[in-house]
Amino acid sequence: MHLGYNNPKADYVMDGSVLQCVSEEKDLGVIVSDDFKWEKQCCEAVKRLIDYYNDKKKFYRQITGYINSLVLYKGLVRPHLEYCCSVWNPHFRKDIELIEGVQRRATKLVKDVEHLHRLEHVGLMCLHTRRTRSDLIDTYKIINGIYNVKTERGHSKKLFKRRSRLDIRKFAFSNRIVDRWNSLSECCVTCNSINCFKSHISIKLEPETT
Repeated sequence: MHLGYNNPKADYVMDGSVLQCVSEEKDLGVIVSDDFKWEKQCCEAVKRLIDYYNDKKKFYRQITGYINSLVLYKGLVRPHLEYCCSVWNPHFRKDIELIEGVQRRATKLVKDVEHLHRLEHVGLMCLHTRRTRSDLIDTYKIINGIYNVKTERGHSKKLFKRRSRLDIRKFAFSNRIVDRWNSLSECCVTCNSINCFKSHISIKLEPETT
């Protein structure tokens, strides 16, 4: 696989055989394409969950009440939508809506209420906000465990954001999270535990679900 628009696309040889060039590859369950767009990964994740729903229809018919259904959704369905989301976090609206449709379907037992208000009613965040939350948590772990960042303004753990021209870099985890991270307060980024940090960012992100 050749990445980047200016890649010379050289041939690679192993044991005398030229390696086949591919435009996409599945690694650890994530479909990575040479343009770093995540449409196929989103479609694959949604298709897999639809097939799962169809296989379990009889079982779900025996579940009464949205509380029990939500427990099953959070335990069996949502983890598939959030697996490795720091890598394949989609940025196109059509992909975001495709993923969000799974959660919209899971909350339909709450009748006569719009989707975002249903999420508030059952205590769920939209999946796009949860991916932002996941990015912030990963950044907190990196900053407090590996890097010692020197800053001049903002909180004591502020990150530097490089200018990017292409979407491949702009929407990568290491770049997309910088503005979000730098906007946090000093007391948030200096939390002494990951659970404390999760509580702080949940309060900050929660208004996006209303």
